[in-house]
Amino acid sequence: MKRIIKTALAAACLATASTSWAAAPAASTDKTPFKIGLILPMTGPFASTGKQINTAVELFTKQNGDTVDGRKVQVILRDDGGLQPENTKRIAQEMVVQDKVNVLAGFGLTPLAFAAAPVATQAKVPMIVMSAATSSIVKKSPYIVRTSLTLPQVTAPLADWAAKTAKIKTVITFVTDYAPGHDAEKVFVHEFTKNGGKILESIRVPLQNPDFAPYLQRVKDAKPDAMFVFVPSGPGSELMKQFKDKGLAKAGIRLIGDGDVLDDDLLPHMGDEVAGIVTSHHYSAAHDSPENKAYVAAFEKFDGNKYRPNFMSVGGYDGMHLIYAALKKAGPTATGDQLLAAMKGMHWESPRGPISIDPQTRDIIQNVYLRRAEKINGQYWNVEFKTFHDVKDPGVPD
Repeated sequence: MKRIIKTALAAACLATASTSWAAAPAASTDKTPFKIGLILPMTGPFASTGKQINTAVELFTKQNGDTVDGRKVQVILRDDGGLQPENTKRIAQEMVVQDKVNVLAGFGLTPLAFAAAPVATQAKVPMIVMSAATSSIVKKSPYIVRTSLTLPQVTAPLADWAAKTAKIKTVITFVTDYAPGHDAEKVFVHEFTKNGGKILESIRVPLQNPDFAPYLQRVKDAKPDAMFVFVPSGPGSELMKQFKDKGLAKAGIRLIGDGDVLDDDLLPHMGDEVAGIVTSHHYSAAHDSPENKAYVAAFEKFDGNKYRPNFMSVGGYDGMHLIYAALKKAGPTATGDQLLAAMKGMHWESPRGPISIDPQTRDIIQNVYLRRAEKINGQYWNVEFKTFHDVKDPGVPD
């Protein structure tokens, strides 16, 4: 489906939306819209990812208008269902050939980003990865720029903390069996064992329709000090329910993990089984900054207080910031190569904290936070208690 973002009122209530994109010394004479092809899983098991990113994209355009330096900006949203890479590739090809998009964006999961990468390369169109988190994604095309995260980036600090500060001695890693899970597993094992910890077993669970119960029983029988978890955004609530039902916490087994398992979008609907769980991530809806407080308030108001913004949302919000800023810097008639050059090295204050685009790797540099699930005014929030500043993707050990 196509959606032209309508001109909206300036969002004076939001500190992060103070940039004037439309003001320019010279207006564009190009009458064709600047088109952003947004490919997201709006249906299927990962629809929450698409919902969060799309809402953030719409919020950004409401706050900043639909014009940059006199050129109209048009967002074309297509649903790829989130599970079939060939479908994502086909949609990307159609957007480039038929819709003549200037930028591709979105990409909920790693296999989908991998599939679209050759299309971006051939067309010389910047491809903004707003969600997928495998370390190697940016290497798949010289036109990829990432505004989300990498799993190694958020995993390494947690592994270091678990061994050195939490004094956890034995761990079972428990990850979804696809590229981001493999990244998280390898990085955690490398960092944890380097600091004296012992891995008792590494368990991988299916990406589609996983039944966690038999795998959790294996963890319970092995009696580790802790279980390190990575599951993509969505299945975390079911995993937490089964973790409780299987009695792992009562057996003295701690759960630690990357932030997806306690996704801010799902956390309000989880029970007391999440109390005290420590995760590491680059964003929390509880992040204590003026920019984030304003962002959360605007996001919730924009969507009628249906749900909190999560880490996927800031990937979309900052992705739009990057596109608008690059278009303003490079000029309203910029080519794909000129836009890409403008994006490299950009930095700004995001709702998540300070971020920048590494000019060499085109990957994101950002803070990583350790968070503890705490109940505040009757709801659980991921409350940050330690910050690792300006973290680059460390890559995946051999």
